[in-house]
Amino acid sequence: MATKGKKYAESVKLFEKSRQYDPAEAVSIVCKTGKAKFDETVELHVRLGVDSRHADQQVRGAVVLPNGTGKKVRTLVFAKDDKVQAALDAGSDYAGGMEYVEKIQKEGWFEFDVVIASPDMMGVIGRLGKILGPKGLMPSPKNGTVTPDVARAVTEAKAGKIEYRLDKTNIIHCPIGKVSFGEDKLKENFDVLVGAIIKAKPASAKGQYIKSCVIATTMGPGIKINQAKLS
Repeated sequence: MATKGKKYAESVKLFEKSRQYDPAEAVSIVCKTGKAKFDETVELHVRLGVDSRHADQQVRGAVVLPNGTGKKVRTLVFAKDDKVQAALDAGSDYAGGMEYVEKIQKEGWFEFDVVIASPDMMGVIGRLGKILGPKGLMPSPKNGTVTPDVARAVTEAKAGKIEYRLDKTNIIHCPIGKVSFGEDKLKENFDVLVGAIIKAKPASAKGQYIKSCVIATTMGPGIKINQAKLS
């Protein structure tokens, strides 16, 4: 088994591994564990007491983090006529129609992070389902990436809109910013994301909803958060 590096070992000394911390304290500690030479991303991992195999227990949605993610987001918009120009005016990196479908299909082109589409383009985009779906890039009305107002969707994506969804092990993994944001901005982003996840609790979910919550930097150890304090 590979051993963790010296910086990781130093980070582990900053907190008690078995203890569950208040959210504000956990955010404070995570800022101190970011010891890499680059500006590490801070990630939140939330295990939910639901079963993602059941359609009525799916938890997914999108939320705009008040302080963004610190990541430059490249957008691709599928639209027609004046909406193409509206998307470009809003700052979209790419906007168009069939030419981009073919570029993705024939060239394996993926120079984008978010795909947005106007509803009248879904028939065209359906052809990309098998390519975009597994990468989590397929636009959907649920997270606001299928919308008549493509310009607004571009603005939100650029401002730090993130999608949260359960993986097969019933865990949501989401970035909430960079270490350089500092405690206050990270805590604001944390509160907005956790609030959205709590609000998205399925009516059919029984028992404890948030089973565990861990915050960590890209390279650092996970800090447990007291889920009783998440409300």
